[in-house]
Order: sequence, then C-alpha cells, then structure tokens
Amino acid sequence: MDESSNGLVKARRIAVQRLESLQRAGVEQIRNIPAVVARSPAVLARFPDLATAATAGFQAARGTGDLRSVPSAGSGDPRTTSNVEAQHSSTLPASPSVRALSSETTQMPQPKSLAAAANLLPGSESYPSDLPDSLADRQQLLAELNQAVQACKLCRELTCTRKQTVFGVGNARPRVAFFGEAPGADEDRQGEPFVGRAGQLLTKIIEACGWNRSDVYIMNVLKCRPPENRNPSPREVENCRPFFQRQLEILRPEYIVCVGTVPAQALLETAESVGKLRGRFHRYRDSKVLVTYHPSYLLRNPSAKKYVWDDMQMLLKEMGLPIPKRSAGQ
Repeated sequence: MDESSNGLVKARRIAVQRLESLQRAGVEQIRNIPAVVARSPAVLARFPDLATAATAGFQAARGTGDLRSVPSAGSGDPRTTSNVEAQHSSTLPASPSVRALSSETTQMPQPKSLAAAANLLPGSESYPSDLPDSLADRQQLLAELNQAVQACKLCRELTCTRKQTVFGVGNARPRVAFFGEAPGADEDRQGEPFVGRAGQLLTKIIEACGWNRSDVYIMNVLKCRPPENRNPSPREVENCRPFFQRQLEILRPEYIVCVGTVPAQALLETAESVGKLRGRFHRYRDSKVLVTYHPSYLLRNPSAKKYVWDDMQMLLKEMGLPIPKRSAGQ
C-alpha cells in the first residue's frame, strides 16, 4: 500500500469514528456536524443527507428548548453500545451506513495525492463561518451545549461517580484557550475547571503572561471526573469529542494551549509525547496549537517549570505581546 493509500485509509477510519461518536452523543446537541464530515466530498457521497439532517435535528430540539435528548444505550456502559442506533432517535443516518463507509472503501473515490486525502482529516478545515459572533450569542450557544453535556450519560462509570459535569469557564471570545485533561476532585465539587492545586499553578502561569483567568477560556477534554483521577480511556475521549470540538467551534480561539499529554493527543490525533510536540506550533482548524506540560506534572517536577515558561514566551512572541519579567517566586 503506497503513502497516498495509507493516508486515505487513516482519513476514512477517523471519519467513521467521528460519525459513530456523534451518533452515540446525539446530534440534537450540536448545531452543525463537524466540517471534517459535512464538507468532505468522499464522506458526503456516502451520507448525502448528513448535514441537513443534523442541522434540522438540532434546530428542532432548540425550538422546543429540550436539548437533553442524550439517552444512554441500555445501561449506558460503553461496552454495550452496539445497539445505540436502535435505542435513540438521532437524526443521523442509521449505523449500517456508517459501517458501509469502513467496509466498502474500494467503492469510494480515490484521491490522487496525500493533499487530497488530507481534506478528510480532522483539524484541516476552517471553523464554521455561519455561527453568530457576538459575545451574547456565543455565551448562549455555550450555555445550550452545557445543557447537553449535563444530560450526557454515555460513560456509565463517570455518570455514576461524578458529582456534576465541568464544562468550561472564561472569556467566550478568547484569543487563547487552555485545554486540559479532565476534572479532578476539587473541580468535580465546584463545577469549574482547574481550581485545585494544579489549577492554582495554571492561574499563576496565566498571570505570569500578563492575563487574568477571565481573559482566557479554560476547558478540558472530559467533562466528568474519572474515578481516582485516573487517565481518561480512549472511549471516554471519543464520547466527549463532539462536545469539546463544538466548544472550540463556538469559541474559535486564535491559540489553543494543550496542557498535558491527553489534550495534546486528543486534539492533534497523535501518539507523540509532550516532549516531542512542544517547542513548535501545530494547527487545529483555524487555531494555532501550542503543547506544554500539565501543571500537575510541574508540581511533581518543579524543574520543568522553565520549559513551560519557554513555551509561554514563544506564545507571547507569536501573539505580538511583550514578555513580562518573572518575579523571583515564579
């Protein structure tokens, strides 16, 4: 299999995962299907009514004010979600169509180069241009999405152990969004991301750059706390993917700072470590992405703080902002 074919196979696999994840979450929560699906000719050829059905489903739910139509599949256990399609009323095409996309790949148009295949890859397209841009409209869209997050029961274990969901906080029109892993015990109790010891250190990092927390937006990959603060499972990340992707579509930040391995790998869809990803800018849709170490890692390894400060200086230079002098205690 040549390089072009490998790229296309990967693109199709990711597209299938997106569709299945959206089906599990229910498109009533999301105004537009992510453009990686809706705008990709090869995918749209298999799902001609995809974008129309998704938009209609959201608008119908929004019209009734009921955005909480995110039923669980049976017990809600991800291991028993094979019959999700038969158990909820999503407006997406039935799952056999999704399976057909992965099984009938020989019938799909073949791109002539990796550049063509890249059009199917997530993170390669622009943010939707039809979303309202006013602060009030963004806040309203975020509030509606938060309602859908609060109603989500896709991850049975997290649903049973969480005190509440933790959506995000900060400026709804940010230049910079900080993207973390998952809520901890303090966040689960207070309903706000990054408020524990690691969160206090993140606040110091933000302030060292000359900002307040209210100047940026802070969010996580997962909206529920994993028990004992364990790492999120791949299934949990995929269940939450439609939520954080939609969140970023509404925010449309100029820069995204991924703090830690989980958000970096989830957003950039890579298996590379933070050490290999940091030190340069990446691209997610219209946002420039910077990867750095998680504050909890810095609490365990204080010597790594200098690397985070190097990353923040690189960010400030890219933004055209002055670099504040660090105090002796920072």
